[in-house]
Amino acid sequence: MRMITVTPPLRTRRPLALRAAALLAVPLLALTAACSDGSGAGIAVADDDASATDDSRGGGRSGEEGGSGDATDGRSAFYDAQLTYARCMRKEGLKDWPDPKLSGYADWTKIGDIQQAEEERDGQQRLQKAMTACKEPLQRAMQLEPPRDQQKVYESLLAHARCMRANGVSKFTNPVMEDGNAIPGGDPSPADPQLDVRSPAYQRAETACADQLIDAAEGMQ
Repeated sequence: MRMITVTPPLRTRRPLALRAAALLAVPLLALTAACSDGSGAGIAVADDDASATDDSRGGGRSGEEGGSGDATDGRSAFYDAQLTYARCMRKEGLKDWPDPKLSGYADWTKIGDIQQAEEERDGQQRLQKAMTACKEPLQRAMQLEPPRDQQKVYESLLAHARCMRANGVSKFTNPVMEDGNAIPGGDPSPADPQLDVRSPAYQRAETACADQLIDAAEGMQ
C-alpha cells in the first residue's frame, strides 16, 4: 500500500480507503516514529451516547482474524481506544464517522465516503484539523492494535484478487509475501494506472468480492 501523498486522483470505495489511510497516517508519522510497534491503525468511531457493546452497530464479520488468536483482552483495549479516538473526531465536527467493526478495525467504505464528502466540501481541511486535534487518542489506538496474522491477511488478499479477476477485472494482480508481511496486489502499474476503478465493471466486481476480505485486510488493495 502506497502512502506517499494525501491527494492522489479521486477514486472510489477501496482506493478511497487508501486515500483516507494515507491522510490519517501522515500527521502521525513524527509522533509514532519513536514508539510505534509497526502495526497500522484501524480507524473507528462511536456516538457519545451509543453503547460500546451494542452488537447491532459496527458490523464486523464475527470470528475474523486480525490478531494473534487468543488476545481477547488486547482486542477489547484496541476497540475501546478506537472509541475514544472516534468520540474526539465526532467532537471535532465529523458527526458521520462510522463505528468500528466488532474486531476494532475500521469500516473503510464509510470512511472513504466521508473523505470524499470532505474533499468536495473544503478540500479535507476539516478532516485534517480533526486529525491534528485527535492525534493523541489515535496514537494510543495504533499502539493497541493486536498483531495481524500476516498469513491470514495474505490469504484474504489472494482470495479477493482471484475473485476480482473472476468477475472481469483481468489485470488485478495477486498479493505477495515479503519479509513476513503481506503486500497487497491490485493495479499492476500504480504510477500509471491500468485499472479504471470508476468503471461500472470494476465497481460490480468490487461489490461481489468485498466479503473475501477479513477486517484486518480491508482497505489494503
